[in-house]
Amino acid sequence: MPVLPVLTPFAVDKAYSYRLSEEVGAAAEVGPGSIVQVPLGPRKVLGAVWSGPTDEHVDADRLRDVERVFPARPLSPQLLDFVDWVARYTLAPRGMVLRMVLRVPEALEPEAPIRGVRLSGPPPERLTDARRRVLDLLEGGFGWSRSGLAAAAGTSPSVVDGLVRSGTLEEVALQAGSPFAEPDPAYSSVSFTAEQTRAAEALRASVAAGGYSVSLLDGVTGSGKTEVYFEAVASALARRRQALILLPEIALTGQFLDRFEDRFGARPAEWHSDMPPKQRARVWRGVSDGTVRAVIGARSALFLPFRNLGVTIVDEEHDSAFKQEDGVTYNARDMAVVRGHIEKRPVVLSSATPSLETLTNADRGRYGHLVLASRATGADIPAIRAIDMRASRPEPGTFLSPALVGAMQETLENGNQVLLFLNRRGFAPLTLCRSCGYRFSCRNCSAWMVEHRFRGQLKCHHCGDTVPVPQSCPACGDVDSLVACGPGVERIAEEVGQRFADRHIIVLSSDLPGGTVRLKTEFAHIAAGEGDIIIGTQLVAKGHHFPKMALVGVVDADLGLSNGDPRAAERTFQLLSQVTGRAGRARTGGRGLVQTYAPDHPVIRAIVSGDRTAFYAAESRARESVALPPFGRLAALVISGPDRPAAEAYARSLARAAPPRPDVHVLGPAEAPIHRVRGRYRFRLLVRAPKTFDLSAYLRNWLDRAEPPRKGVRRQVDVDPVSFL
Repeated sequence: MPVLPVLTPFAVDKAYSYRLSEEVGAAAEVGPGSIVQVPLGPRKVLGAVWSGPTDEHVDADRLRDVERVFPARPLSPQLLDFVDWVARYTLAPRGMVLRMVLRVPEALEPEAPIRGVRLSGPPPERLTDARRRVLDLLEGGFGWSRSGLAAAAGTSPSVVDGLVRSGTLEEVALQAGSPFAEPDPAYSSVSFTAEQTRAAEALRASVAAGGYSVSLLDGVTGSGKTEVYFEAVASALARRRQALILLPEIALTGQFLDRFEDRFGARPAEWHSDMPPKQRARVWRGVSDGTVRAVIGARSALFLPFRNLGVTIVDEEHDSAFKQEDGVTYNARDMAVVRGHIEKRPVVLSSATPSLETLTNADRGRYGHLVLASRATGADIPAIRAIDMRASRPEPGTFLSPALVGAMQETLENGNQVLLFLNRRGFAPLTLCRSCGYRFSCRNCSAWMVEHRFRGQLKCHHCGDTVPVPQSCPACGDVDSLVACGPGVERIAEEVGQRFADRHIIVLSSDLPGGTVRLKTEFAHIAAGEGDIIIGTQLVAKGHHFPKMALVGVVDADLGLSNGDPRAAERTFQLLSQVTGRAGRARTGGRGLVQTYAPDHPVIRAIVSGDRTAFYAAESRARESVALPPFGRLAALVISGPDRPAAEAYARSLARAAPPRPDVHVLGPAEAPIHRVRGRYRFRLLVRAPKTFDLSAYLRNWLDRAEPPRKGVRRQVDVDPVSFL
């Protein structure tokens, strides 16, 4: 019997050998990429037949058999190569990367038939108006779904059931049709400016050429980047290829879906964690068989089994949400470039504030660089002014300066909208007792509990633990002694409600009731001009078009500037640029006011002056001088355990086992800034290496020669870390 290597979606790196019996092999063609069911211990599990030789030393007579070959289309050779590449680079077990591909087992079977009905006998003796409407729809002999027929006839399903019982209708199984309409690349045309036309033509040409390329679409906020890269999508669709568009936040999809439908006459398939299982199965199956032509999704959409991927778009490519921190740690932006290289297809990275990594690649000629320097509407870029909070102090117990409050009043009187931005969820980041000084901290993490007044809870944003807000101090027992320190968006909403009681206020934050459905609805209302004052976290900074938004106020511009992150200045610049860019997109006169206690900080000066070039040049010089990305390589090793001494001891032994190299620097171990999360104590090692150094191979060699962690201790490898907490 043939012997097949089968990789299973578990924390294993090697494929196991299985026999293929004549009976199973005769029922389906089996080769690399075939999805199979195999026994693993006492369980029956999914797996994929892998490429490469099997273990020659295995006794075939002792092997277990492949039990079943699923009717799903085999995974492509390019996808198998992609799984191998991601696993090698991130040091994740190959099986865990495969799990991200095979995450929808129900998609491997054809969709179950729909319960339907059709005419089979004479009309009933008692023919009501409702029954007559049902029978009129069934003329011609076509089958209908029970619920669809009732809805079309304007009656209840019980009427249909009554006709089945009378023998007039019979139940039949209807084949499930595709729920995805095909987008039409020629559905509508777009009027472009001259610079948009040049960029669109370049992207269309890259798709037509068919080979691998990467293009940075670098345009100011409101420059029409989405409409321009839609031309790359149209070019792929016209060639019967598929298109993938990655977005950093699920909440961005609502307005985006409308824009896609306006351009192509149909909506793309969605892929994200909030989708119901049946819909996820339909998308996976349609992507695999090619009936789904365009997908908009979160980072995990990168691992869908595309049959003929024509182009990949990474929108807001600078966004840190593209980095997955748990399980397989990967950056979807970088892995999109890798998949494009393996598939030999173009990749487009789009941003108004590109990451320094991407901008450096463009400057050095590795990526194409397409620039949109003007807003598509002809409106001016908003004027930005810093408010020095040392000179324009808020009233005691408040957080909005007189200058910002006055600008809000003026904007509202002119019939326009105001956006207040604060990247801090909840009501207050810290609650303490003013009698004894007790501070509410998480019992599982080394972090303060954040008050969420709307819910009456204190919540840890690291482990999710919640407790009701107490009436008295748990340490000294004093009543009414608890005080909230610092603002979150809920506290700003309270202050705004007191100042502008007659105005419609909308608060946007990822942890408010209603989830993404509510957020999409709220964004649609704001875009339609509803709501006077919008208060939000970083969700409001990304990709939204609010035509009536004339003023953006940044409540605390200094929040991200001193957190020990080597990218702190870059991220703050990007975030402030993006959020102030929501102002004045549809008309001239938009402005941004930035509250700060450090108006002379280089980031604040760059935001106010609009001199992006000078900021990026200074940031590049600072990073290059100490060989930080993109001019060097970084990797982090995080050691954690329920026992602090054991975790620290293993971290130190791991550091001692590092292979010595003059060009590689191992820093630490040091206690992590948040040294306890979910009851586990954390220590970090940081590895710095030259840009061209094979850091993944070095780490693999290091970990192979180091002693494995003892019971309860874990080690996590993060190549190209984004978080340093």
